[in-house]
Amino acid sequence: MSPRSASVNADMRRRSRERLLQATVELVSERGYEATTLGDIADRAGSARGLISYYFPGKRELVQTAVRRLMHLTLSEALERPPAPTGPRSGEELLARAIDAILGLARDRPVLMRAHMAGLLQQDQFVQCAEQQRLAALLRQTVVGYGSRDPDTDYPMLRALLMGAVVAQLLPGAAMPLERLRGELFERYGLDWELGVPPGGGPPGGTSRPRQLTPR
Repeated sequence: MSPRSASVNADMRRRSRERLLQATVELVSERGYEATTLGDIADRAGSARGLISYYFPGKRELVQTAVRRLMHLTLSEALERPPAPTGPRSGEELLARAIDAILGLARDRPVLMRAHMAGLLQQDQFVQCAEQQRLAALLRQTVVGYGSRDPDTDYPMLRALLMGAVVAQLLPGAAMPLERLRGELFERYGLDWELGVPPGGGPPGGTSRPRQLTPR
C-alpha cells in the first residue's frame, strides 16, 4: 500500500480536529463545562484521548476554540443566507443578521455560551486562535458594509455591545429578554425591527435613534 499523500493527511487532521470541536460544543451544551471531561469529548468524537493534546493545550483552549468556531459558522451562515441583500440599505440588513445570529446563540445554547463567557472573564484565559480571527474578520466586514469610515474603532464597539448583550441574556436570576436587548441594539444602529430575523411580536417600544456609524 502506498503512503498517503500530504494533502490526504492534512484533510484527515482537519476532519479529526473538527470532530473534536463539534463534540465539545455538543457535550458542554448538554452538561456544562465542569461536567464535561476531555475523555468524554474524545469518546464522542471517536478519537483517542491523546489526540486532544496534539491540537489544544488544554480544556479551556478547546472549549473557547469550539465556541468561536460555532459563532463563526453561525454568523457566516446568517450573512450568506439567501436572498442576498441588495440596494443602498443592504449593509443594515447584514448588521441586523449579525446581531440576531449572536443573540440567537445565547438563546439557543445558554449553557455553552455561559461557559464561554465565564472563561473569557478569567484572567489570562483569553485564547487567540484562527477561529477567533475568522469571527473578528466577519464582524469587521459587517461593520464596513454597514458604512463605517472607521472600522478599527467601530468594530470593537460592536463586539463589546454584542458581548454585553450575551452576558445580559445569561445572568442567572436577572436575565434580560432577547427582545429588549435586540431593540436597544437596533435603536443604536438605526435598524428597522423587521430586518434580520425578528422575534415574535413587535418592537419593545421607542423610536429609532440616529445611526451611530458614519455612512459612506
